[in-house]
Amino acid sequence: MGYQTIRVDTVDGVTTITLHRPDAFNALNLALAKELLQAVIEASEDRAVRAVVLTGAGKAFCGGGDVKDFLEDLPRIGALLKELTTYIHGAVSRLVRAPKPVVCAVNGVAAGGGLALALAGDLVVAAESARLTMAYSRIGATPDGSSSYWLPRLVGVRRAVELFYTNRVLTAPEALEWGLVSRVVPDAELSQTVGRLARELADGPTLALGRGKLLFHGSTTESLETQMERESQAIAESGHTDDFAEGIRAFVEKRPPVFRGR
Repeated sequence: MGYQTIRVDTVDGVTTITLHRPDAFNALNLALAKELLQAVIEASEDRAVRAVVLTGAGKAFCGGGDVKDFLEDLPRIGALLKELTTYIHGAVSRLVRAPKPVVCAVNGVAAGGGLALALAGDLVVAAESARLTMAYSRIGATPDGSSSYWLPRLVGVRRAVELFYTNRVLTAPEALEWGLVSRVVPDAELSQTVGRLARELADGPTLALGRGKLLFHGSTTESLETQMERESQAIAESGHTDDFAEGIRAFVEKRPPVFRGR
């Protein structure tokens, strides 16, 4: 389908979704949020897609909500924000629950809702020039986009509150130290690094990766015994896949496996 505010490209099983409002630092307005949700759903459901990359065009990953839109619609701001977060939260949920790996390539500023989108990636690769900040309290707003869910889990409640209160801007190396990103690379190497990583993931046992991802996400709310039962069910399901059979054959035959995502 045609998109106006994002770009979607699929090559060799890797779908790259690029937020494409570079003149506005890829700020989240209703049009972009709707298209992002649609693209994420399509990529999640397409079995030919075995890895997803999310990034931004130009000098920013995503600058957060479009404040100019907020100003123009102050008389109905509550309704606007509820509609906007409905689409953004839907996109985040679908990214996190997607049965395949998701890599976020943070190529510049990730602020507010943009930070939340970055945190939704299974792996987050940041350019050295990337900067991450909450930015909400600067405009008298509270967190959204799942940031109040992820930050306490990743950095602890005290640091999460500090980021919200002070709008501290984390450099890419600081974000790596805090556990917000998986790795940091030189700006010129970001695209190549993420492409190579996504290709590697797309060549993996897609169903197993997706099920393992869901196990990790569900573990924080389950008891030990319940989580182990979920593990037992998931690994038994994995055992029925073609990729499992290929994996054990390749291991015994001492050769690299060729996974098909089935």
